[in-house]
Amino acid sequence: MRAILPMAAALMLVGCASSNMEAARNGEPAARLDSQKPVERVAQCIQFSWQEESSFGVDASGYLESRKQGGFTVYTREAESFADVYPQGGGTRVDYYAQKNDSMALRRKASAATCL
Repeated sequence: MRAILPMAAALMLVGCASSNMEAARNGEPAARLDSQKPVERVAQCIQFSWQEESSFGVDASGYLESRKQGGFTVYTREAESFADVYPQGGGTRVDYYAQKNDSMALRRKASAATCL
C-alpha cells in the first residue's frame, strides 16, 4: 500500500507535465536552435546540463524521453522548461519551451545552447 501512493503521485505528475507540454507545443517555442551534432548527443548533453546542481541548485532536474515522432524531449519537473530535440536535414533541431520567462528559464536556454 505504501508503494502505491508514491507511484500514483508520480503518474499524476507525468500526466500533468505531458498536458503542459502539449499546450506549449500549440504555440511558438521560446527559441529554435540548430546543431550539426547527432540528435542523441544533443539530447543527452541538455539532460546532463540541466541536472547540474551548481547551476540550478535544488531545481536541477532533467528527464529524457523518446518522442513518437522521432527524437527526444528533455524536460524539468512539471515541464517548467522542456526541449524537443529531433533530426532535421543532416543535423539536429532543438525547440525550447518555458512556462515562464524568468532567470531560471533563461539559464536553461543558455545551458541548452552550449550543447550545440
